[in-house]
Amino acid sequence: MRMDDRAELERPAPDAVVVDGRSVRRGSRVVLRPRADGDVLSRGLDGRRATVERIDADLDDNTVVSVVLEDDTARSLGKGRQLAHRFFFRPDEIEPLDDANDAAPPRILIAGIGNVFLGDDGFGVHVVRRLSETTLPDGVDAVEFGIRGMDLAYALGDGYAAAIIVDLAPRGEEPGTLSVIDPDVDELRRVGVEGHGMDPVRVLALAKQLGPMPARTLVVACEPDRVPDATSEDVDDALGAVVADAVGRAVELVRSLIGDLVLVSGR
Repeated sequence: MRMDDRAELERPAPDAVVVDGRSVRRGSRVVLRPRADGDVLSRGLDGRRATVERIDADLDDNTVVSVVLEDDTARSLGKGRQLAHRFFFRPDEIEPLDDANDAAPPRILIAGIGNVFLGDDGFGVHVVRRLSETTLPDGVDAVEFGIRGMDLAYALGDGYAAAIIVDLAPRGEEPGTLSVIDPDVDELRRVGVEGHGMDPVRVLALAKQLGPMPARTLVVACEPDRVPDATSEDVDDALGAVVADAVGRAVELVRSLIGDLVLVSGR
């Protein structure tokens, strides 16, 4: 591949496109209005509501808008909604919704991390599992990452407005104590991260290196009571009583933080 061709392919996509005098960007809700001479599949989507997932410019500088149908049942499956069906339209084939109240809710990631085979270290995963059993607001994804640090780093750059990372963290408090940490992402240095390791600070630093990340990221941490030696061959897949008791409180804390983040991100 020639260098000039590579530069074309790596050209950043536009942040937004103007349609009927209104700015359309990722997360905007639109009505599909495919042109009459389009293919049968596109014409069959006439009048359907969709959410913009991405805006791209092809090699001829034509703008292409990628959308996901609002009633696509696969939207809630998989990280980053990668199982949802995407359709591609020109800007003149979409109609922005007029009502500001129809704006798509901000996307928020709840990430449960930790090793479930190291006793209390699996706290974050247990909290997300409990959250997944409840009804969460639209746009909120509760995902178990375990010790997959690289996966979390990439997920943080998948268009989320905010993120809450749930983890175990010794801070010198009584076991089971919950804390909310607001890390200063701008102060994070360039670091590497192990594909099967999970240090929230290192993951956030890597996510910052990879590209855009949530405007706000919080860490909900629990003080451990007992964590087996990571070098031990013994498996302990249960939380200790003190930390297990904190799971329910953490779920309520995360839910309250979601409400606050939705209000701030939706302004």
